[in-house]
Amino acid sequence: MPGIEPLQPLRKPALAPAAGASPTALRLVLGAQLRRMRGEAGFTPEAAAARIRCSTAKISRLETGHSPCKERDAVDLLALYGVTDPARTAEFIELVRRAGRRGWWRNYADVLPDWFEPLVGLEEAAASIRTYEGHYIPGLLQTAEYAYAVVRSGHALESEEVTRRRVELRLKRQELLRRPDAPKLWVLLDEAVLLRPTGGARVMREQLAHLLEMTEEPHVIVQVAPFEVTAHTSPGNGITYLRFALEGLPDVAYIEHLTNATSVNKQESTDEYRWILDSLSAQSPSPTESRDLLRQALGRYS
Repeated sequence: MPGIEPLQPLRKPALAPAAGASPTALRLVLGAQLRRMRGEAGFTPEAAAARIRCSTAKISRLETGHSPCKERDAVDLLALYGVTDPARTAEFIELVRRAGRRGWWRNYADVLPDWFEPLVGLEEAAASIRTYEGHYIPGLLQTAEYAYAVVRSGHALESEEVTRRRVELRLKRQELLRRPDAPKLWVLLDEAVLLRPTGGARVMREQLAHLLEMTEEPHVIVQVAPFEVTAHTSPGNGITYLRFALEGLPDVAYIEHLTNATSVNKQESTDEYRWILDSLSAQSPSPTESRDLLRQALGRYS
């Protein structure tokens, strides 16, 4: 489709310039380096676990970026793997420190599910974010009142204060789109999202007006996937696909379920999700045509 190209490999800079990358992303980079060094040195997970007096499950969590690494453990593992160069050791320990820092989203730990936290952290480091949504406008593009309606629909019995905190977190995430180095956001919306009057006519009208306004930003693309397309190609669940300009960090596909989510970064899995998004994009109206569809939807709520 004119103007829309499938994702191509990113040219990634060296690790050192990525000082501002999020701790979540840096833990993935750190884990990948630990896994690679262990493999190159010829050690099993059991040998690594014995060296730092832990379980093999902890080694797995370290190498997949699901747990932070202590400096003492990093020093012991580097010694085991034969890394003796002082400069390389110092660089690695600095990476450990940066990966262990507290992200801003930890201030919302009371309303941030464990399964959702990785996505928030990875958004901060992404060079591009592609997402398919079949039920609601994605959180990165929601207005406050629309976000409130979405949150209440899934948490009707919680207190107003908890709902307020959830909405505040959602709006805080949107700040990344206003950064000078904002990621490219490419959204695919199922047509059903435009027909579902979430929050009522006024809230939908304001939400669609905001969505149209955001499509004027050079780094935001929105496509509407009609029913005749999603009837054949719809993935069924929401998908967020993230790419990074950070050395050592693979693409990540984040798949949402009813009460949790799954993230994958093995290429054979991410390639499949990338193909789904490419296919949906190719079959859907162009961004310009999709803006016309958004205007038509806005007219229905006027």
